Amino acid sequence: MENVTLLTEFVLTGLTYQPQWKIPLFLVFLLIYLLTIVGNLGLIALIWNDPHLHIPMYLFLGSLAFIDAWLSTTVVPNMLVNFFANSKMTSLYECMTQCFSFVTSATTECFLLASMAYDRFVAICKPLLYPVIMTNRLCLRLLVLSFMGGFVHALIHEGFLFRLTFCHSNVIHHFYCDVIPLFKISCTDPSINFLIVFIFSGSIQVFTIVTVLVSYTFILFTILKKKSEKGMRKAFSTCGAHLLSVCLYYGPLLFMYVHPASPQADGQEMVDSLFYTVIIPVLNPIIYSLRNKQVIDSLTKVLKGNV
Repeated sequence: MENVTLLTEFVLTGLTYQPQWKIPLFLVFLLIYLLTIVGNLGLIALIWNDPHLHIPMYLFLGSLAFIDAWLSTTVVPNMLVNFFANSKMTSLYECMTQCFSFVTSATTECFLLASMAYDRFVAICKPLLYPVIMTNRLCLRLLVLSFMGGFVHALIHEGFLFRLTFCHSNVIHHFYCDVIPLFKISCTDPSINFLIVFIFSGSIQVFTIVTVLVSYTFILFTILKKKSEKGMRKAFSTCGAHLLSVCLYYGPLLFMYVHPASPQADGQEMVDSLFYTVIIPVLNPIIYSLRNKQVIDSLTKVLKGNV
């Protein structure tokens, strides 16, 4: 038991790379992080300042931008510090805090993507009833439920993490504290934890993916029934951006948390983690903004006003 209590600090190995890649990788990820923060917070400011964008679609989009900035900030700054840190040690409580923040933001994003798919379903399939169904009140409830779902999901995993003990190894083969790498170095049998991840994470991902697929199936049939070529292009453009974001986000998540875990963390898991913690948050503002006429028009007005 004395040996168990000694392991209260962990070593994050970080990304596997040759020493000569240290500075180039640092600069690349620093640039990506700065673009992520500027892009997402800029989008939030744009939506906040333009009264014409104070509708459910853009409230969801602003919330997604906030979550992307949060998710990236949870992981990237610590990863950048570890590129040049002599000691890559992190305490148990720092590790648990990072893990809690990551699970909360990642889960909330799943619920937000499903809510946005439902919003697009109502807007395209029931356009005349859209103002009646998708009110700001309903939008606010969906946002609150999304954040509460993320918080509760993280709380469940955090509670089960504290049943684990670490006595053989304190080396986490990852660039941030995540539940799966912690399970793999635990002295306590983590079978229950793996089961909890499979049940809760799997259920959340299946529920939100089904919501997205059903919504876009109805949207597709509705679009195909339209005779207006202009209307079809507009609908495909708006929904195509959302669907692209969903596919890019869920692919790595399904591989990481629903497939049977491998005995040791491998390079593929690192790449998947990089994708949804670093790449997706910087892509979302680009995907949504460049294909949205109202956002472009609002940005143009702001730029012209500052000239």
